[in-house]
Amino acid sequence: MNTVIAFIFMFGLLVFIHEFGHLIFAKRAGMLAREFAIGFGPKIFAFTKNETVYTIRLLPIGGYVRVAGEDPEIIDLKPGHHIGLEFNESGKVNKIIVNNKSKHPNARVIEVERVDLDHDLIIEGYEIDEQDEKLRFDVDSKAYFVMDERETQIAPYDRQFASKTPGQRAMQLFAGPMMNFLLAIFIFLILGIIQGVPTEEARLGEIQPGSPAEEAGFQSSDEVIQIEGNAVSTWEEFTTIVRANPGQELNMTVLRDGQSEAVTVIPGEVIVEGPEGEETIGQIGVYQAFEKSILGTFKYGITQTYDTTSLILTNLGMLITGQYSIDMLSGPVGIYDATDQVVQTGFMNFLMWTAILSINLGVINLVPLPALDGGRLLFVGVELIRGKPMEPEKEGIFHFVGFAFLMLLMIIVTWNDIQRLFL
Repeated sequence: MNTVIAFIFMFGLLVFIHEFGHLIFAKRAGMLAREFAIGFGPKIFAFTKNETVYTIRLLPIGGYVRVAGEDPEIIDLKPGHHIGLEFNESGKVNKIIVNNKSKHPNARVIEVERVDLDHDLIIEGYEIDEQDEKLRFDVDSKAYFVMDERETQIAPYDRQFASKTPGQRAMQLFAGPMMNFLLAIFIFLILGIIQGVPTEEARLGEIQPGSPAEEAGFQSSDEVIQIEGNAVSTWEEFTTIVRANPGQELNMTVLRDGQSEAVTVIPGEVIVEGPEGEETIGQIGVYQAFEKSILGTFKYGITQTYDTTSLILTNLGMLITGQYSIDMLSGPVGIYDATDQVVQTGFMNFLMWTAILSINLGVINLVPLPALDGGRLLFVGVELIRGKPMEPEKEGIFHFVGFAFLMLLMIIVTWNDIQRLFL
């Protein structure tokens, strides 16, 4: 149960923060954000506030912000359509009844001749059975379509995604990944405040019970200064040597209470998945020491985010070049299983895991693939180079194909997760 709650909290937080970035910058740019959704598929919960419908949907595989103009409008009035009109106190149309007009006895029913809800905001037409006089009606900029008794706000061109400057559109697209990076920095700052920041020198923190380090006589706060007669000054140097020598005796010198002590340890052999398959590394069962520092905490938040981003980009490059197999990717099932393991190790590690996944979500969304934020940013860049936007039909096909590819990839990855767990 703890894992289920943790996973739902983590997934909801990561998706909420990502989509919140898109939403805020869409509204700042004056775009009409029709829906803010967590998940895909059928609605579980929904409410409307300030023009936007907020929904929670059944399938926990992402989320989205639906901005007017990014997709074709659902309702398109054509000449010859019979519609009902209701008016506000200023005499402007504030409701356009598309069907079920009998349920709106006060609506004025007309036959449409011309509609412009993008720029001029007018509807022209004739009274039913009275084709002599053409009528012209001004439409309120926040009028609603009413179809099957469901209201959908109209989107004049100045409220649509395409009407904004390339800079505004690019910022709205980039805002989601940006918020994931900011969330990661914030989480790392919290970790730094609560538990301190890792020391740069090779100073030991917690010693795992029953580990090679405990058997060799290492103690918490020991600082490793030499290995096999070679000076060691950083934690990275220390761990690199240990990892490279599984099962090999290592003679180390540590500083303990200001005195040098000689310690001999044999790193345990641990099998891990590497770029070329399984490999064996050495581990002695120690954690890095932590220290409290205000300046160090801020530095830690930024450097950890940067280092994690660099590592993810490196692994992504290895995947593209074929050094990593697609079988090594994990989907929701694999992430749930990993979350279950992390939850068992404590709340601090769970926070660290959440920060790493937030960075991963930000990086993946910036990959220039169709249907991802990076793919849409690519089209904004192409527009700046060409001096004009890509035709909406071509861009729509491009993103549709990309979305289908991503869904296929998700199915493959999920199947691989299931095989690893149950087969």
